[in-house]
Amino acid sequence: MNIILLQDVTNLGSKDDSVIVKDGYARNYLIPQRLAVLATSSAKKVLAENQKQRAHKEAKLKDEALILAEKLKTITITIGAKTSTTGKIFGSVNNIQVAEALKEKGFDVDRKQIIIKEDAIKEIGTHSAKVKFHREVVVDFEFEVIAE
Repeated sequence: MNIILLQDVTNLGSKDDSVIVKDGYARNYLIPQRLAVLATSSAKKVLAENQKQRAHKEAKLKDEALILAEKLKTITITIGAKTSTTGKIFGSVNNIQVAEALKEKGFDVDRKQIIIKEDAIKEIGTHSAKVKFHREVVVDFEFEVIAE
């Protein structure tokens, strides 16, 4: 079934993408959750008009995202965590703590935009993550977890 996404859907596509999915997935999940609509001819015309109007705004947002990405590459982030004597962290460090550390440095990044390669960090040291500022702008950066 051909559908048009109304919101970003992880592992499927971004807003306003036209994708083909299985009928049941579209009928039972995407359409009732208002994540997508059927790709009828009228919906495609509306989509084309919306994309035409949004092209200028997208270019501006992408430029701002590129500027933020360049700034993010230059800073260093350290996150303090309570640790045992062997260097293991009590609990874990996840994208919420990384988002808070970025906010302290002046970057207002939603935690959902941060992708940590490991599910949860449980040891001190240097780790890497990605920040998705824009659909086309994804930045890799490193942060250090230290003992408090």
